[in-house]
Parts: sequence; C-alpha cells; structure tokens
Amino acid sequence: MKKFSGKVVALLMALALIVGVAGGYAAFSFAGSQNQAAAPQRQSVTTSTEVTGDSAAKIQAIHDLIEKDYFRKVSSTKLYDGAIKGMIDALNDPFSSYMDAKTASSFTQSLSSSFQGIGAEVQKVGSAISIVSPIKGSPAAKAGLKPNDQIVQINGMSTAGMDVNQAVDKIRGKKGTTVKLMIKRPGVSNEMTFNIKRDTIPIRTVNYEMLHQSGKAIGYIAITQFNENTDQEFAKALKALEDQQMKGLIIDVRGDPGGYLQAVEKIGNSLIPDQKPIVQIQDRSGKKHPFYSTLKTKKSYPIVDLIDGGSASAAEILSGALNQAAGYPLIGVKSFGKGTVQQGIELSDKSELKLTTDKWLTPNGDWIHHKGLQPTIKVEQPSYFNAMPVTLKKGQVLKFDENSTAIANAQKMLLAAGFNPKRTDGYFSKQTQQAVKAFQAKTKLAVTGTINRQTASALQAATIKAISDKKNDRQLHVAEQEIMKELK
Repeated sequence: MKKFSGKVVALLMALALIVGVAGGYAAFSFAGSQNQAAAPQRQSVTTSTEVTGDSAAKIQAIHDLIEKDYFRKVSSTKLYDGAIKGMIDALNDPFSSYMDAKTASSFTQSLSSSFQGIGAEVQKVGSAISIVSPIKGSPAAKAGLKPNDQIVQINGMSTAGMDVNQAVDKIRGKKGTTVKLMIKRPGVSNEMTFNIKRDTIPIRTVNYEMLHQSGKAIGYIAITQFNENTDQEFAKALKALEDQQMKGLIIDVRGDPGGYLQAVEKIGNSLIPDQKPIVQIQDRSGKKHPFYSTLKTKKSYPIVDLIDGGSASAAEILSGALNQAAGYPLIGVKSFGKGTVQQGIELSDKSELKLTTDKWLTPNGDWIHHKGLQPTIKVEQPSYFNAMPVTLKKGQVLKFDENSTAIANAQKMLLAAGFNPKRTDGYFSKQTQQAVKAFQAKTKLAVTGTINRQTASALQAATIKAISDKKNDRQLHVAEQEIMKELK
C-alpha cells in the first residue's frame, strides 16, 4: 500500500503562478515497501559553466560571442537565464517553468501565508497568458474574470512575448492599488477592460455551514484551494457538522485550482474507502504508483460533490476519487482538466525549475488532462452567472434600438437584479428599456431608460449580490435534492 508522506516534494499545478501568490504545490512520496521506487526529493543543483557535447558547446560558444562582441554589455546571468527559458519554452508545456531567485522566493513565501493581489491563477497556453480560475470571493472573481480568459494587456502593455512570471510581476501589487487588464474571452468578439483593485487574499481555504432542506440538516463544505492547512481546516469543519448531526454532506470544489496533494490524501482518508486508490501517479516508463486511503468503510450519510470549469488539479483528484472510488455523484459542469505532476528543483543560486515529471490518473486509471471530469449530473447556472461587466467609455450610453454584446450582458444583469427584459440577445428593445427604468427607479438612479457608467456599475453590483445568494445557485439546489433522494 502506498501512502503520501513528508514535506512538499512535487507539484500538481493547475497553473504557472497565482497572481499575487504562488501556484499549487502537491506532494507525493513512496514509502512502506522494499521494492518501491525511491521518493522524488526537492533537489539542490549546482550550476556550472563547464560544458560537454556539441550542443552544450554551441550554447557556450554563443554565450561567449555575445559576451565578447555584442555592442552592449550583457550579464552572463541574463544570458544563461534566457537559455534556460528557451529550453523550457521548447517543451511547449505550460506547467513547466523557470523562475529566477527573486521570483522563486516570492513563490515559496506566498505558499503558506496570505497575500496581496487580485486572486486569479494564470498559465501560458500557447502564446497567451490565460486565467485558470479566479479564487472565490477574490477581487478577480468579483470583477467577473472567468476560466480561459486571455490577458491581452496589463496596464496598457501587451502580453505578447511575456512569460508567466513577467505577467504575474506586473499584475500583482499592494492592497488598494488597481491593475487594468484587457481580456479576450473565447466566443466573444470584443475585448473587455477590467479595472481590478488589489486586496489581501486570506489564507483560509475551507468554509462550512449547515443547510436545511425539508427539516433535514445537510452539511456544506467549500474548499477554495489546497494549502498546507486545508486538511486541518476540513477536519474541523467535518467534525463540527457531524457533531450537529448532519444527515448528508455537500463538498464544493468549484473554482478550486488545486494545491498540496497531501491535503487531498488526508481529506480522502476521512471520506473515501480503501477499495480503490485515491489517485495513481504514472512515471515516464508507464509504471503506476497507486495511493490508497486508510478508511475501511464509507460514511453513514450520503455525499455529493460540486465541480465546474475552475475545478483543477488537486480539486480534480479529490472529485475523481469521490466519484470513482467512493461512488458519490459529481454535480455541475466539466472540470478544468489538469493531469500532470511537476517537480520543484531548487538550484544553488536559489532559482527554481518546475518540471513536469509524471501524470496522475483517477482511481479507474483515466487521464483527464485537457479533458476534465464529466459531472454525473450536468447543471448549468443561470445566464447571469456568466455575464461580463459592461465597460463604457466616458459619456457613452447604451440606448433603445441599439444592438451589442454589452447590451446582451446588461440584459443578463437585469435578470440577476430581478427585472426581466424578455430577451438576452443584445437588442435594446422597449421591454429592455422598461426593465432599465424600473431598475433605475429601485436603485434611486436617474430614470432615463438608458445605460450609462453609473447604471452599469449598479447592475454589476446587483449581479454579484445575486450570484453570492445561495437561493440562485442551481447546482447547489440539485445537490440538495440528490441528498434528499438518498435520505428517503
């Protein structure tokens, strides 16, 4: 039987970096059997300018020529960093990366602390800097950033040619300051501008409460990411709900980009029986290393799991195990699809290489990379959950008989606010005009029937409020219904 143990030694990253904080670590090691593979360890490697072989000699020769003859002085460190980044780029793997000492230090320090930023995780997909998932309740989430959004500009500077580390350095910043992002969203023709105020993102990763349905107490635990304290937070939440005699449990990993794998293992030990592995790690030779729970029997109460397009990496490991090893249903929409493992290798100058070394597989042996986990029960959220903020230029208004994507989003936001425009296709109809007037009257704005910056901002606030209200959460309602079916 395999078990995870020890400090963090490998990475299961759904991202390259978290904007304002580092990406998600996840650890595995092999122990307890004489014929098991040696544990992959976090390494310290001494760099050297001594080279062997034609290719290495060519790199050295080019370095020497540039250093000697280039018309400007360039440091050897910069040249070698560039060569390393070039090799990483040649892998065409968004999850492998190289960080200089400064970036690596920031990465490591932020893993176990709160941080200041916008709270969105990013990776490089092809040539684009893309959002993996905004953290729940973060400035990025409140502003309306979505998974797969592509960051085109940062504070007016194009991201073309930027690596992930450079992009993160420009986006992160002190609490209270604002970063301007231009976003291209798949399926949307117009680029969008977001002005996001940075804030402190708390380290608390587990939230819980008791819900009540037809007189039955149903526990609810949301995991926002998996850090070094998540399993402890989860254990406290689970005990508190069990002490309150809950009859069923909903686990919510929507928007959870992943993190420490040992946290998944410890949570799995409390929920998933040991008949199947929690996860299987597959090395480059194809050998599989399964990891099992220590739990002998299932819980006495029903459990369901909520997933969405922002559920990635470690969150997908937990969800896959809950479904395939324990038989619990997954509710929501397809997850992100991140199925590789990264090793963290610290070099002697404190720079760091993150290198994809393995795959991870579900209990049934599925590799969900780029595919995601399919829900047992597919449930879409109301259309306004995906509405984009309406960004208007100074003096610009949206009015009757116009047609645009911005109007379509405003119509979705009107639905969120409780005013039905009768359509969401982007045509500013008479019914839309009436809905705008009714909304403006309720919110004590000038009743014009047109949408200016002030009305657009009020619609955005109303939409955020509606999304945060559990009564509008269709996926959660279906989860409650599934629990109730099991209890009958």
